[in-house]
Amino acid sequence: MEVDAFTRYRIVDPLRFYQAVGNIALANQRLQSFTNSAMRNVLASASRDAIVRTDRATLMNRIQEDVNRQAKNLGIEMIDVRLTRVDLPAANSQAVYQRMRTEREREAADIRANGQQQAQTIRAKAEREATVIRAEANRQAEELRGQGDADRNRILAEAFSLDPDFFAFYRSMQAYEAGLKSGETRLVLSPDSEFFRYFNDPAGRRSGGGAPVQPAPAQ
Repeated sequence: MEVDAFTRYRIVDPLRFYQAVGNIALANQRLQSFTNSAMRNVLASASRDAIVRTDRATLMNRIQEDVNRQAKNLGIEMIDVRLTRVDLPAANSQAVYQRMRTEREREAADIRANGQQQAQTIRAKAEREATVIRAEANRQAEELRGQGDADRNRILAEAFSLDPDFFAFYRSMQAYEAGLKSGETRLVLSPDSEFFRYFNDPAGRRSGGGAPVQPAPAQ
């Protein structure tokens, strides 16, 4: 990493300062060496995220403490250390960017795959539930049809027992309606057949005489 920093210090022991370095220029050189050494030691054990974001203040305090231990012998106290810029070398930036891009693409692919799997699971569950609902609806429909047929047959049987003549006439009318519904219907029947009983005689008597034959109640 490329790191820029600035420091602030003060001379707390002028005699020791003069004896150790003698002037400001030499003191600055010594402090720069102390600071560079401390930054290498502290930052080498820290992660990039810690340096850039999470633990930056803590790391600066550790650097300041390390420099202070060495600067004490010069009669100097380090009062502040600041990291002003933390960058990757240009040669590494592209590689890091590509690695981050690859990681994001892999995460996106995993998310899409999980989404597709969840969608398939949801569709399969919905199809199973729809099948169960359709089967139940068909069962209920069959029960209702069966009940309706039973009620119809019961009503027809009751109607026949109340008025057999009218019931026979009504059933014949239904047969006419069903048999002659289409305009192209052709029936090859004898004029005195049972089918034409009410055409030949409204009372339903057979052409040969006698009482009309009553149809059996519907089952």
